[in-house]
Amino acid sequence: MTMTNQTADRFKPFGTTIFAEMSRLAAGHNAVNLSQGFPDFDGPAFVKQAAIDAINQGHNQYARSPGEPVLVEQLATRFETRTGIGVDPLAQITVTSGCTEAIAATLLGIINPGDEVILFEPYYDSYRACIAMAQGTPRFVSMKPTAGRFTFDIDDLKAACTNRTKAILVNTPHNPTGTMFTREELTQIADLCKQHNTIAISDEVYEDLIFDRQHISIASLPGMSGRTITLSSLGKSFSLTGWKVGWAIASPELTNAIRSSHQFLTYATATPFQHAAAVALSEGDEYIGKLKSRYSTARDMLAGELDALGFGVIIPEGTYFILAEHSAISSKLGVDNDIDLALKLTADFGVTTIPPSVFCETKDLCANYLRFAFCKEEATLVEAIRRLQKLND
Repeated sequence: MTMTNQTADRFKPFGTTIFAEMSRLAAGHNAVNLSQGFPDFDGPAFVKQAAIDAINQGHNQYARSPGEPVLVEQLATRFETRTGIGVDPLAQITVTSGCTEAIAATLLGIINPGDEVILFEPYYDSYRACIAMAQGTPRFVSMKPTAGRFTFDIDDLKAACTNRTKAILVNTPHNPTGTMFTREELTQIADLCKQHNTIAISDEVYEDLIFDRQHISIASLPGMSGRTITLSSLGKSFSLTGWKVGWAIASPELTNAIRSSHQFLTYATATPFQHAAAVALSEGDEYIGKLKSRYSTARDMLAGELDALGFGVIIPEGTYFILAEHSAISSKLGVDNDIDLALKLTADFGVTTIPPSVFCETKDLCANYLRFAFCKEEATLVEAIRRLQKLND
């Protein structure tokens, strides 16, 4: 007997993640992959050696479920240095298998069926799926281009808040727009959180990859440390995305909620990688500084080349992504949306991007844009531009 589709109803709307799909197409067409956000170069040697040392020293069994003491203590020091907020490393920090698990554990831990979570669209696709897993209800606030950056209208955010709002999920620096929320914008969000007794979930995985603004954690604003869950990870800052070491920092009460689900998701994160992560965080400032400089150069180079090709580039304030408006290009090629253009660039020009409309409930919000990742070797970016120059043939 042939079985019908056994996928649970709550997952059917999502299908295969766009990152896996575009990377599959890139491989099939031997395309330069500027879609998925991982570097094509390795992380720092001293951190890799720390992982090898941890393995050789016998750190190979289950870790403490909320995180190895050596790592959570380092995270507590780092968090206080950056935000001015002192936290108990054993009671307020939970180490997860990447920030994606931190998102899932947080939402599964705090959301009851019917609770509402506000998302700023475009949004990282895991947010929507994790809300569905938790049987929550998403509400959407659109970010739109204004004066060269994407931002939201405070009236739209106010209208999205109801007596069912459990959390507002903030991502700064923001994927895919590159926006870094200003103190004024974060204060507006914080004021609504306090007014509606709502939790702020702050995804800050790109906190070290910043160019034009100071990164501000919403937890550091007055009255917010007790109602904010701050999420981040090792992978983006140290070019080690495959290690999947993330964390959540929150009050003891919110941490208990996160751990209630974390213990039944992954239970614990790879022990030797936690020990190596502690070394990275304690000794990695020089590496991060050099990485930021490298990405700043890559950003400026790719932005300039895309602009010369006819794209309308939004210069990112943070992250390692560029959103580029494509109407002049798509008109020339006879396509009218980001998905068709992304497919055509992959198949006909050998360069793969991400169509950001898949990150939106309002499908026309980003249909005129493509997302390009610049976390690549200079030679990779040069080759991508060489191929795209055929657009002008």
